Amino acid sequence: MIEGQITTPGFEHLRFEATVEPERRFSFRWRPQMKDPDTDYTAVPTTLVEFVLTEAGDGTHLTVTESGFDAMPRESAAELLRRNSEGWAGQVKNIERHVDG
Repeated sequence: MIEGQITTPGFEHLRFEATVEPERRFSFRWRPQMKDPDTDYTAVPTTLVEFVLTEAGDGTHLTVTESGFDAMPRESAAELLRRNSEGWAGQVKNIERHVDG
């Protein structure tokens, strides 16, 4: 288990815990709705983000999955899922540029 501080501007008040299976899987839990650094979010459910690498021919396939939205408050779950899906799509493009670059 690894703990870390998020350094993305506007989210520096957040910490996360991550699990790593070298060369195969990286996962972490977080509370995607945490915006206010002065609010205690410990009672809010977390989502699980997983990055899984699998062999694909002569390359590697990356699958990114975020689960746990069914435990979120009903009034915010759909919006959180939409925003996070857009965010992960952008991060996958960043990873692709890094790998191809």
